[in-house]
Amino acid sequence: MRPAFSVIFFTTASGAGYGLLFWLGLAALAGILPGGFWFGFVTMALAVGLISAGLLSSTAHLGRPERAWRAFSQWRSSWLSREGVASVLTYLPIAAFGVGWVFLGRTGGWVVAAGALMALGAVVTVCMTAMIYASLKPVREWHNPTTLPGYLLFAAMTGAVLLNGVLHLFGHGSQPMVLLALGTTILGWIMKRTIWRYNATHRDGPTLGDATGLGNAGKVRSSQWPHTEQNYLLKEMGYKIARKHSARLRIIAQALAFAAPIALLAVALIAPGWLSVVGCVLAALVQLAGMLVERWLFFAEATHTVTLYYGYADKEAAA
Repeated sequence: MRPAFSVIFFTTASGAGYGLLFWLGLAALAGILPGGFWFGFVTMALAVGLISAGLLSSTAHLGRPERAWRAFSQWRSSWLSREGVASVLTYLPIAAFGVGWVFLGRTGGWVVAAGALMALGAVVTVCMTAMIYASLKPVREWHNPTTLPGYLLFAAMTGAVLLNGVLHLFGHGSQPMVLLALGTTILGWIMKRTIWRYNATHRDGPTLGDATGLGNAGKVRSSQWPHTEQNYLLKEMGYKIARKHSARLRIIAQALAFAAPIALLAVALIAPGWLSVVGCVLAALVQLAGMLVERWLFFAEATHTVTLYYGYADKEAAA
C-alpha cells in the first residue's frame, strides 16, 4: 500500500495523544493526579494538540476533504465513521476534565468522572481506528488478530513515555512512572516483533486462480498486465518496497521506537537530577520519530489482493 504521510502522521500523533489522555484519566481515578496550572495546561495542550493535528491531517488523504463531514452519517456500517463520531464525543469529557483540572484546580469529584469518561473515549477511539484497517479483508497484513492489540499497546506506550517526560520536566517525575514507561515500551517491542512474525508465517491467502475463477484448471499465471500504464489501483494498492529497504527500515524503527527509549529510560532510573529529565524527554522525542518509521512500514509492507491481477504474487515467488 502507498504510505501517505498524512495518514502516517495521523496514526502516530493521535495514538500518542489518546494514550496520554488515557493515563491522565487513570491517574485521576487513582487519586494521584498532580496539581499545578502550568503542568496541567502543557499536558492537556500537548494531548489535544496531537489528537487534533492528527485528525485534521487525516482529511488531507481524502479526495474531497471538504466533504469529510459526510462520513459521520455512516456510523452504522463504517469503522471510519465510527472513529469520527467517537473522536468528537471524546472531546466533551476532555473539555470538562481540562477545565476542572487545569483552570479550577480540582482533582476530585466530577473531574474524576470526566477523567474516567475521557480514558474510556480514548480507548474506544483507538479501537475504531484500528478496526478501519483490521476490517479490510483484502489486506492480509491488517486483517488479522494482531492489528487491534497492536494499536492499543502502541498508543498506551507512546502516551506513557510522553507523560513521563512531561512529569519530569515539571518536577513531578517518579520511579514508578519511569518503570511504567519502560515496561510499556518493552511490551511494545515484543508486540511489534510478534506482528512481523505473524505476517511472515501466515502467508496463506487467495491466489490468482481464486481471483480469476480459473484455479480448477491448474496453475494460473499472468502473461501481461491488464493495461500498459499506471492507474489508481497500482498507485494506491500496488506500492512495493524492496526487501533490503524493508529490512533496513525495520532496524531503524526498532532502534528509535524501542531500543533507544529503553536505554534512555533505564539511564533515567539511575541518573541524578537533570540527567534523568534529559533522558526521559529524549526518550519521548526519539520514540515518536521511531513510530513514524514503524507506521510507514505498517502501510508500505501491506499487500492488497487486487495486485494478484498484475502478477505480483508470481514476482514475489520468483524473488
